[in-house]
Amino acid sequence: MNRVTQLFNIKYPIIQGGMIWNSGYKLASAVSNSGGLGLIGAGSMYPNVLREHIQKCKKATDKPFGVNVPMLYPNVEEIIQIIIEEGVKIVFTSAGNPKTWTSHLKANGITVVHVVSSSKFALKAQEAGVDAVVVEGFEAGGHNGREETTTLTLVPMVREQVTIPLIAAGGIATGKGMLAVMVLGADGVQMGSRFAASFESSAHMNFKNTILETKEGGTQLTLKELAPVRLIKNKFYNDLQELYAQGPTVEELKELLGRARAKRGMFEGDLVEGELEIGQIAGLIHEILPVNVIIEEIITEFNGAASQSKDFFF
Repeated sequence: MNRVTQLFNIKYPIIQGGMIWNSGYKLASAVSNSGGLGLIGAGSMYPNVLREHIQKCKKATDKPFGVNVPMLYPNVEEIIQIIIEEGVKIVFTSAGNPKTWTSHLKANGITVVHVVSSSKFALKAQEAGVDAVVVEGFEAGGHNGREETTTLTLVPMVREQVTIPLIAAGGIATGKGMLAVMVLGADGVQMGSRFAASFESSAHMNFKNTILETKEGGTQLTLKELAPVRLIKNKFYNDLQELYAQGPTVEELKELLGRARAKRGMFEGDLVEGELEIGQIAGLIHEILPVNVIIEEIITEFNGAASQSKDFFF
């Protein structure tokens, strides 16, 4: 057992990212049933919908699972209350100050993990009392750091600074990628994009197929003025770049983004006007597979690569 498997009482140190519009109870329970840690993505759910997904997840798995809570949403207080009422034991917080909710969650017997994109914020999270940090490089899809620090450089720099378990995220979708970041000091990995392209992901099939078609250079980190997000280059992305060329105000960016743009793209399958969030690693994802097969392949590749690494000794 390593520190991550011990912390969550899981078989493999693989955590599924709690992605908006992808991470319903079907995906979370499938990951947990396959030996990883599944996360329900609260960011795309009204409080009553979240409660329903938690209840369904409890029926679908007897293994540990958690909820990912982006703290930038206005109804976060209600979401936290539902998590406590429903007896969820693991919460991943992101996009906010870890001090806000960590002590309250821990007082209710909940293991707390915070997502960070720099050593500075990793230290703040550790000081706030979290049980582990997810260290996310800018290769990741969804919201990540403005500094554009890559996972390969970020993981060892954070490892130097913190003593709590470290989970690497951003640009990891394979067993070899998992081994690489663990050699650099990670205790486990969080994968989003690879699980977005699974049968159990709640995303629209149009979006899943687009992930397979996305090649190297097909995504770009943008919207740093609001919350940095990595997007597939489609019409909406091009419209955004045209607006950037005019030196837009934050208000003008918000106006173009509008409401429910991510839902339109990833959940409803509008590949033209929707916001399509995915990591750079999409270029290595070639097939939509069941979750259990994905995890099996990752572990097989990880073990194979680990056993071959002795060939590298000089």
